[in-house]
Amino acid sequence: MLKLLNTKLLIAILAVLATIASAAIYQRHEAAKAAAILEQQQRDAEQRRKEDEAFRKKVEEDKKKHNSAAGNESKTWKSYLP
Repeated sequence: MLKLLNTKLLIAILAVLATIASAAIYQRHEAAKAAAILEQQQRDAEQRRKEDEAFRKKVEEDKKKHNSAAGNESKTWKSYLP
């Protein structure tokens, strides 16, 4: 009887230890997944920032081109004879 009780107790302890181990493994897996997602989001944000910076630079260059053409426009109208 005592041997049967000890066996059942041992099985219960092993089941609890297995549950704790599986919970720890699951938690580590979820933490790794969250870290990978965060890293991907950071890479995406950095790429988006670079694209935005390139777009802003292009817009500024286009503004300068358009402004220089508009600056010369008054000179052409002064020499225009109807």
